[in-house]
Amino acid sequence: MAAYVISEVEVRDRAAMAAYRTLAAQTIAQYGGRYLARGGAAEVVEGGPPAKTIIVEFPSMARAREWYASAEYADALKLRQTALERRLLFVEGVVPA
Repeated sequence: MAAYVISEVEVRDRAAMAAYRTLAAQTIAQYGGRYLARGGAAEVVEGGPPAKTIIVEFPSMARAREWYASAEYADALKLRQTALERRLLFVEGVVPA
C-alpha cells in the first residue's frame, strides 16, 4: 500500500534550499518515491495561511521510513536544518478496493 510524505515548508535560506532540494530529490528517487506536488500554487479553503507543500508518494510506509533514516538522505537532513523549517508527516494510503 502506498504511503505519502507530506511536508509543509517555510524557506529560511534559498541557496541552502536549492542544495537540499537536489540531494533530497536524488534520494527520494533511489527509494522508489515520486513527487506528486512540489510547492505549486495553493489555495486555502479553510484554516490559516498556506505553507509551501510537498507531497511524495512511496510504494509503502516501510520504504518511506527507510528513505528518511537512510545514509543517503543524511546529508540532505543536515542541510535542512539551515535551509528550511518544516512540518513533516508520513501518511498511509488506502487499500485499493
